[in-house]
Amino acid sequence: MKQDEKKGILYAAFSYIFWGVLPIYWKWLNEVSPEEILANRIFWSFIFMVVLLIVTRKWKSYVHTLKNIKTNRKVILSLIMASILITANWFIYIWAVNTDHIVEASLGYYINPLISILLGIFVLKEKLTIIQLISFFVAAIGVIILTLSYGHFPWIAFSLATTFGIYGLVKKVIKVDSSVGLALETMTVTPFAIIFLVYLLMKGDLTLFSSGVGTDLLLIGAGIVTATPLLFFAKGAQAIPMYVLGFLQYIAPTIMLILGVFFYSEHFTTAHMWAFICIWTAIIILSVSNVYKSSKWKKPNSLSA
Repeated sequence: MKQDEKKGILYAAFSYIFWGVLPIYWKWLNEVSPEEILANRIFWSFIFMVVLLIVTRKWKSYVHTLKNIKTNRKVILSLIMASILITANWFIYIWAVNTDHIVEASLGYYINPLISILLGIFVLKEKLTIIQLISFFVAAIGVIILTLSYGHFPWIAFSLATTFGIYGLVKKVIKVDSSVGLALETMTVTPFAIIFLVYLLMKGDLTLFSSGVGTDLLLIGAGIVTATPLLFFAKGAQAIPMYVLGFLQYIAPTIMLILGVFFYSEHFTTAHMWAFICIWTAIIILSVSNVYKSSKWKKPNSLSA
């Protein structure tokens, strides 16, 4: 294995571990409303990205990109959509963590790759392979089990998976440096975050700068914990094969599941167990298939999946 690839695996693994333990951070802010956490996350992420762009000498690239997209309606619409989708994803995730739904949130990130494939089929007109069909069928059984167990559709999991899946699809249109892209996305929704924070201030309900230094630092730090794993992920993804990245991405939801069950004592029933077994089986089938193709283990005349 090349040195760059080893570093890439470490960078990507770090980002997924970071995302996996992030529920602990939002739990520390449990006394703050999810709406205010989200507004702070957006605002301080933008501030952090501006500082980072200046320090890394990418500010000119940011300004140049900003000027170019002004004349491209398709990119502008894609940027707005990407901003709305990632904001919705952040809010649902924060709300799920702070209302004791970490287990269902972890399910969302387990099924996200399957949702992405589904979007590829219907939006990008990609062909569904036999392996993918089997994976969807097995995963669907898991979802049906959960739905029957809950008595309602597991909307948290599917909202997280769908918003992030469509976000990834939309990002294909905005082909810019990851740090520049995140700065553009947070810039788009920052005015709304500021308006909401001012609204809370006028009502006397603003937590920021009124509930102690610890809470203030956590709210400001929301920008750092948002941007840091994304930057490490971007650096890692450039150096390693997609099938390796595919395996690593399950680190985050696995850590989240462990936290939800063993640290925050969330309900984990037999129905949950069977549903997750179905999802994990689908993931294993899909991942092994990807490794099989990427490593070129198949003989030239063998039947394609």
